[in-house]
Amino acid sequence: MLTSKQRGFLAGLGSIAQPTVMVGKEGASAAVEQALVAELKCRELVKLRFINSKDDRDVLSRQLAERSGSDLVRLIGNVAIFFKPSPDPAHRRIILPV
Repeated sequence: MLTSKQRGFLAGLGSIAQPTVMVGKEGASAAVEQALVAELKCRELVKLRFINSKDDRDVLSRQLAERSGSDLVRLIGNVAIFFKPSPDPAHRRIILPV
């Protein structure tokens, strides 16, 4: 569980990142879920853009966070930011404030 200070820190990092996962007309399909999990393993912080599923973005974001084991940092407009720290402390790129 992230604190509000940590969410703000991660949201700041995510605001300058480019979206690497897109949700199109298929919605949150298994392929989108797999892409999110793969990106989280590489980057820890992933920005996702909703292209066609804009009405369901709140529900889809929460489902994707639950299925991927990540935290939904922020959902603004058609963009969601997810965070999942690397299980290996030596490979962590993002150090959260306490």
